[in-house]
Amino acid sequence: MVNLRISEIFFSLQGEASRIGLPTVFVRLTGCPLRCAWCDTSYAFTGGKLMLLADILAEIGRYPAREVCVTGGEPLAQKDCLALLSALCDAGYAVSLETSGALDIADVDPRVARIMDIKAPDSGESGRNRWENLACLTRNDEIKFVLASRADYVWACAAIREHRLDTLCPVLMSPAQGRLDARELAEWILADGLPVRFQVQLHKLLWGNMQGR
Repeated sequence: MVNLRISEIFFSLQGEASRIGLPTVFVRLTGCPLRCAWCDTSYAFTGGKLMLLADILAEIGRYPAREVCVTGGEPLAQKDCLALLSALCDAGYAVSLETSGALDIADVDPRVARIMDIKAPDSGESGRNRWENLACLTRNDEIKFVLASRADYVWACAAIREHRLDTLCPVLMSPAQGRLDARELAEWILADGLPVRFQVQLHKLLWGNMQGR
């Protein structure tokens, strides 16, 4: 029996990555083994409610969208997340997974677009990066850096060069809200001609840091 602890299921616009702006159903799983300094979803660390897979699919089906994003917390911290992802793909949804990059992504259904963080030092969790995950990535996936300082940016640039990340899949950079000025990061990227996509969180521009948006 597939049973998952769900923090929330809601309908909004995708605020990040290549699917930005698309109407999307978000399934936020409870729990995360990381404690990033700039985390904006700490409410999902605990609580939530247990739901059967069929009930999750029924709730998603209430909304007029074919895009589904499974997020957290860290969704892969729940073993039944893999079954949820496959069931969503089987149901015909375009599925993305937002993951911290600290857990193994090898067994994620290949139909799923994996949006994988690489944690920079100011997150406090850079030691948790699972670099072996890079070998699993395809052009369907994306790497995301959330940066809080110039030092984070320099570190990320070195990681891109060392691992040739831009040859694996699209690479995203975004400023940690309230910690790094978005314009400043944009100017650094332009000055260095970096092969990345700059992004800000669209949902926060529209609604602020509102839960369920």
